[in-house]
Amino acid sequence: MVNQVYGKGRQKFLEGSINWLTDTIKAVFVRSSGGGAGPYYTVSIDVDEFFSAIPNNTDAKPEGTGQVGEALFSKTSTLGVADAGDTRHNDVPTGDAVQLIIIYKDSGVAATSPLLAKIDVATNLPFTPNGGDQKITWDTGANKIFKL
Repeated sequence: MVNQVYGKGRQKFLEGSINWLTDTIKAVFVRSSGGGAGPYYTVSIDVDEFFSAIPNNTDAKPEGTGQVGEALFSKTSTLGVADAGDTRHNDVPTGDAVQLIIIYKDSGVAATSPLLAKIDVATNLPFTPNGGDQKITWDTGANKIFKL
């Protein structure tokens, strides 16, 4: 697989309902396979639209029933390229390996929080959480986090 922007997320950017610089954009660790009970998230890049498409227990950083993930900061957008400061997830619970980072706009409700990008090719992915912190170091190449 390769990093991809969700089709409906791209549409929302083009229609003006997502503002990379001012909206609350989060990154969350997600399991797409493993030896545990699952369910695991199977990406459907042109069908999945909202965070609610991701089964609750695939997230490697559960935070109760509210929204999950860490907010991105120092976001930039230059020539259609999305970037942000490196992100730290604290105390990622032990469990099956994490294969994906999902980027989404947090509306406060999973059923209305648009999925933006799926990252599955990155430094330290996949990783097996050990209860410690996990840092996301965003790509410094031409496409950074993603390019529209």
